[in-house]
Amino acid sequence: MPLPETFLLTAIAIGIAYLVAIGYIRMWWRRLPEWRPPANDNPTVFISVIVPARNEAANIGACLQSLLSQNYPAHLFEIIVVDDHSEDDTARRAGSIPDERVRVVVSPGAQKKQALAYGVSLARGELIAATDADCQAPPQWLSLLASAYENRRPAFIAAPVAFHKENNLLGYFQSLDYLGMMVLTGAGIYSGRLLLANGANLAYPKAVFEEVGGFAGIDHVASGDDMFLLQKIARRYPDRLFFIKNPEATVLTSPQPSLAGLWAQRLRWASKSSAFRGGVMLVYLALVFVVCGGILLGLAPAPFAALILLAFKLIADYALLSEACRYFQRSDLLRYFLPAQLLHIAYIALIGLAGVFVRRYRWKGREVR
Repeated sequence: MPLPETFLLTAIAIGIAYLVAIGYIRMWWRRLPEWRPPANDNPTVFISVIVPARNEAANIGACLQSLLSQNYPAHLFEIIVVDDHSEDDTARRAGSIPDERVRVVVSPGAQKKQALAYGVSLARGELIAATDADCQAPPQWLSLLASAYENRRPAFIAAPVAFHKENNLLGYFQSLDYLGMMVLTGAGIYSGRLLLANGANLAYPKAVFEEVGGFAGIDHVASGDDMFLLQKIARRYPDRLFFIKNPEATVLTSPQPSLAGLWAQRLRWASKSSAFRGGVMLVYLALVFVVCGGILLGLAPAPFAALILLAFKLIADYALLSEACRYFQRSDLLRYFLPAQLLHIAYIALIGLAGVFVRRYRWKGREVR
């Protein structure tokens, strides 16, 4: 078989596989029921909100104000800010908020997982809710977490995270990418085949965290306080995982303002890929990497095959992202779909390789691995 024909048939086969994979995700997302609290729902669970913070002086005030503005009963939640040895004014600004529900402590360790674990150890709540110091929670956030917990009794709750305040193509690209990840997260948890979560918006019973040993055994990777904990809990309680499909449960954060910041953030995420467990997850990650790498590598020797692969990717991704944007009421982002796709192809190929070979990187002024 001539080489160009081989390239073409390979591109078609990979493209079809990608189209099927994205179709599978969309199917499970549509099957996932939207969570609405039952009529006359009146949650009574006490919630401890853990906010690990390192060098977040510019964001911690807005984060805490959003938490203090929850429509959940004030006597039923506390906020524990765990300062992860910040080099700025984070701890002082958090401590200056005059509300007895806010407690500021210093982490005994030097890693986000250790800060979270310390916060959980001090928590009075039956339910632990976690978010990041650069995030803002909507008013219904705790009420939705509590209603899901008391009515379904899950061992782990994940919920959406999205970007806001974008002001350039880089920000719009990140927003589109994140919304697609939220559909993947909800569909994956509901299907039980792809276990993803975002540490900026999740919850779990304190008793379950202690039962599985917290972060013990997964503390050798700096990142992964979300997905690795989810995987630990899933091994013990595979049928008690829950995703809150509700736009009012979406925690908001800001995109990375620069390519350097985005590179450092995504490299931190990619560094945990070697510790993933689960065949479906690894196959999906490999497929996305092969599609993007195949487009780039095929441009010179087989440009037509690369264009065929690109067409499959554009069709599949537009179907996924248009559904995500409509659900989260961000259809305005679709005008940036094509330039964002070019960034996505390069980003996946480069970060995928870097995540395998780069073992040390800097994040928030600290060298980690």
